Amino acid sequence: MNEDLFQLGIKALIVNSDGHILLLKVNKEMLKGFSGDPYWDIPGGRIHRESTIEETLEREVEEETGITNIVSTAPLVMVLSNIRIPRDGTDTGLILSVYICRVEEPISVTLSNEHTEFRWFAPKEASALLQVKYPKEFTEKIAVFKT
Repeated sequence: MNEDLFQLGIKALIVNSDGHILLLKVNKEMLKGFSGDPYWDIPGGRIHRESTIEETLEREVEEETGITNIVSTAPLVMVLSNIRIPRDGTDTGLILSVYICRVEEPISVTLSNEHTEFRWFAPKEASALLQVKYPKEFTEKIAVFKT
């Protein structure tokens, strides 16, 4: 049997009224076994048992950014990540489902200890920065993203 197992990660592409995308710089002290340079990411996490996608987006966005006023969400892309999640002597793959999240303005960001910095980037710049972690099919969609 050559089947693989996967977990589903939900990610929020938070876009402001200027069409800029919120990126968070990862706190490498919070990543077990990580030895590389800090990189830019978008908020997100895995779905908890009995949670919906919307609840997961709301929870993760609030935990990582302090933002509580998501006014709309829309699916953007689902991609197979190159990230493997170790568990019980084996690992599972990760599928990322990314949603565009619009939030009420003004937007106030309060970072969790998972991140050290936040900034708003134009789509092409955000796309380039996210290439460190995300597959090309996702970052290409970000590069041409229009509000």
